[in-house]
This record gives sequence, structure tokens and C-alpha cells, in this order.
Amino acid sequence: MLEKIASYAVTEATSKGRVHPETPHDYRNCFQRDRDRIIHSTAFRRLIYKTQVFVHHEGDSYRTRLTHSIEVAQIARTLARELLLNEELVEAIALAHDLGHTPFGHAGQDALDKCMSAFGGFEHNYQSLRVVDQLEQRYPDFPGLNLTHETREGILKHCSKKRAAIIGDLGQRFTNNTQPTLEAQLVDLADSIAYNNHDLDDGLRSGLINVSDLEESPFFYKIFSQAEQQNRQQDHMVAIYQSVRKIIDLMVTDLIDTSRNKIKASKVETVEEVKGLEQPLIAFSDTLFKDHKWLKAILRAKLYSHSKVETMYQQGEIYVSTIFDRLMENPEEMPERHQLICKKQEEVTQKAGRAEAVADYIAGMTDRYAISEYSRLS
Repeated sequence: MLEKIASYAVTEATSKGRVHPETPHDYRNCFQRDRDRIIHSTAFRRLIYKTQVFVHHEGDSYRTRLTHSIEVAQIARTLARELLLNEELVEAIALAHDLGHTPFGHAGQDALDKCMSAFGGFEHNYQSLRVVDQLEQRYPDFPGLNLTHETREGILKHCSKKRAAIIGDLGQRFTNNTQPTLEAQLVDLADSIAYNNHDLDDGLRSGLINVSDLEESPFFYKIFSQAEQQNRQQDHMVAIYQSVRKIIDLMVTDLIDTSRNKIKASKVETVEEVKGLEQPLIAFSDTLFKDHKWLKAILRAKLYSHSKVETMYQQGEIYVSTIFDRLMENPEEMPERHQLICKKQEEVTQKAGRAEAVADYIAGMTDRYAISEYSRLS
């Protein structure tokens, strides 16, 4: 950790601790232990074969949920270091934020949400929390990874008020409309910087987006035009890389400068004062926010809505919904461990318990395992 961090940063001394108390480690603080537990979890390893935009077999160079999570952590640590926040806490949050993501990206999430509509729906942020709180089974004395309150709070970026009401103090900020820690706010925007720019990178490399598609935004088009001029003798991919690198740098710099000014103007001195504010303090400038919003719109229109991506999306929905329907009818088709979990949950909440067990099993699948299960069950 940094030798000096701000008074409003989270520290081990101000942490609300773990649900199940543990003896402190000799040379790792609580957030370092959180990070290490996340990295060694089964759910983290599975991210390597979970879709970001392109299904894994579309190419070896596209981002996956694992590489995305690592990139978010890298950006978040840079931001935390400059803003004097807890670098190890933001790293833990960043590495864990997508642990609950389904196979096939948002297609799988949307399909599972529809399948679970009669049982409260499916939210991948809430599922990430369930992974670290319950589903990972690695310790004899407690379920899950028993992470600190602050890491768990940062993982739960979004949550419906209905769910927030049943998860205790962790859900209070959603029911009371208060703020999370600055570290959690920071990871939220680091995630946005990473996925928008790296989806742009993958979109350009795949040919589904062209530089000409960026002409409507002077900010982005100027950067790409300059890169192409400066790298005329180089491979076209060099210009793409240099452009995305420049955009990330500008966004990170803007976020640091704007957030630093907001923090100073707010005069906050403690974590509790941060949480009591009506608006977050980690933010882009108004100008950069508009450019960032425009980039999201371009990605929606040119990449996520491209026929090739739409085809992958539709196929992903079919895989997930078909597996769900088959396993709801025949839960004995699941591996023995999941069958036992299903029976135990059915004893308590009947069909809803079965649905949750099936959803947990599917959400934990990689793309390729889901395709294999679809073939087996069809």
C-alpha cells in the first residue's frame, strides 16, 4: 500500500471487517488477502473463457472477461495511486467485479434474467456478490471467500431495491441513496474506461467498426487521424493501438483532475463523510463525459448491433435458455454436487430453490462448457 493515503481513503483500521472474523495475517493486510482469495478462486479462472464481446472461438486476440478484469485493475490502481486512495482495495474490487457474469456476455445475462423472471430475475452484479459470499467453497469454517465489507460493497455496483432490502447493511446505500467508498466509485469508472476503449479496439481490429465511423466526434476522430498520419509507415494496427492508448490516457487524466477538484471542494475528511454525500466525487469533466457518452453510442450502433455480434448474441441466448429449461425439467442432469445443492434449496423454497440452483450452475459456466452442455442436453 502507499506510504501515504488520504484521510478519506479506506484503511485496514477503518474497515468494517469480515462477516466471519479471522485472525489477521502476519504480513498481508485484509485487502491484500481479499485480492489473493479472488485470484485463486475458481470463478476467476473461468473468466478466461467468458465472452466480453466476441465468443472465445472467434479469435485468440480479443478480450475476455479475464483480460478485461485485469485491465480494469491496472487502470484503477493508477487512479487510486494518484488520488491517494487504497490501491489494494481497488485492485480487489476490480478483479472481482465480473465474477458473476454468465457465459456469452450480456446475451447470457439477459437470457438468464428472462428465465428467472418468475423468481426475482438475474443481476450479474448481485451474482458476483453471491459468488464471493456463498458459491465459492474453499474454506471449512465459512461459505464463500469471506471478503471484507469494503470489497463486497465495491463488487455490488448495481442492485435492485428489492434485493438490497434483504442483504443487510451492504444494501443500505441503494435503499437510502447514499454513496459507496471513493475506491468503489473509482473502480466503477475504471470499468467504463476499460470496456469502452477495449471494445473499440476489438471492434476496429475485427473490421466491424471503421475509423470513418468516428467522424461525428471531433475528439475521437482527431486522435485517430493524427495516429494514422504519424504511423504511415507502420502497420494499420499500430495506429489503432496508439489511438486507443491516447484516449485511455486522456480519460484517466481527466478523471484524476476532475475528481481531485471535486474532493477538494467537498472538504470531506473521512470515509463516512464520503458516504453521506448526495453525489459521487469520482467523475469526468462535463466535456469528457459527453465524449465518453458518444463513444458508448457508437459502440451500441456500430459494434453491439452489428449483424455478426447480433448473431452471436442470439445464439448465446438460445444456449442459455435451452440449458435452463432442460435442467428445470431434469435437475438430475446436473453434476452431483449441483444436484445436492438443488435438493437442499428445493426443501426450503421449492421451485424457486431449484431455479436458483440451476441459474447458479449456468452462470458459472464458460462459453465452451455451455456449448458442450447445450449439445449434451439438446
